[in-house]
Amino acid sequence: MAKIQKIAILTSGGDSPGMNAAIRAVVRKALFENIKVMGVLRGYEGLIKDEFISLNSKSVGNIIQRGGTILKTARSERFLTPEGRVIAYENLSKNKCDALVVIGGDGTFKGARIFSEEHNIPIVGIPGTIDNDLYGTDMTIGFDTALNTVIDAVDKIRDTAASHERIFFVEVMGRDAGFIALRSGIACGAEAVLVPEVQTNLKDLHNHLTNCMSKKKTSSIILVAEGDDAGGAFSIKKEMEKYGGEFDMKVTVLGHIQRGGPPSAYDRYIATKLGVAAVVSLLDDQRSIMVGMLHRKVVNVPFNQTIKHHKHIDQELLDMVDILNT
Repeated sequence: MAKIQKIAILTSGGDSPGMNAAIRAVVRKALFENIKVMGVLRGYEGLIKDEFISLNSKSVGNIIQRGGTILKTARSERFLTPEGRVIAYENLSKNKCDALVVIGGDGTFKGARIFSEEHNIPIVGIPGTIDNDLYGTDMTIGFDTALNTVIDAVDKIRDTAASHERIFFVEVMGRDAGFIALRSGIACGAEAVLVPEVQTNLKDLHNHLTNCMSKKKTSSIILVAEGDDAGGAFSIKKEMEKYGGEFDMKVTVLGHIQRGGPPSAYDRYIATKLGVAAVVSLLDDQRSIMVGMLHRKVVNVPFNQTIKHHKHIDQELLDMVDILNT
């Protein structure tokens, strides 16, 4: 393969804290290797609209501590079509970019794999999603910060729950995966955690809360992933009311505050490490892969593996929630 002269970089899908740290690392590692870098605004849609900007060391200064993404992000219906991807490739060629780095999640990598196959362009992905649901990496960029955001919010909610002797159903992000709910639930001592991977038995939950009350426990926190099969926190509260009991129940939906804010130290660290690794992988003639972290080591995982395989929730952690609330 001819030596890479210029790399394009974009962020796609939902934003996550640490994306800027990854952008910074890619740009500065590439410049160190005498490779030029172009940023693409608004993800794959920016590829189609030819929204390229030149990036230098100064462009990525003072961004490591910022949440969100300086390159912006957007969904692109046109990139889902072969015609849209042809336009995207023509714009890459016009801007003399001979490799692409994408930062995002499952949907981002699906698009990258197809794009790489159709147009024979080297693409390396960096896992950036607060959901931590990508196969092939222990942690995704943004997950640790999201956990800390949830824990901080729940700690505050618990003060009110205890003061008013209430049960709070706290809904967190996780449409298809319960990693945020489970990890944060353990960290903040939640009395129960409801995730999409496990069918929710509301009668059992009601009995559990009744048992807590019998032990003079006057307040409880229930962490609910938004994709839980019972329909989310509001639906669960409504159904729980049908069972009766002396429960004063409230719902708090944390929503998009989980996406924003300065990245944690750990997210800055892994974003930087994976950003450098992405450039190293391109220089090593790698293509159509994700750079991830397994057992604290950088690994290269083919897109088809990280897309095809499902990352399973840890049953040991689910059991731990029950054990700690007996």
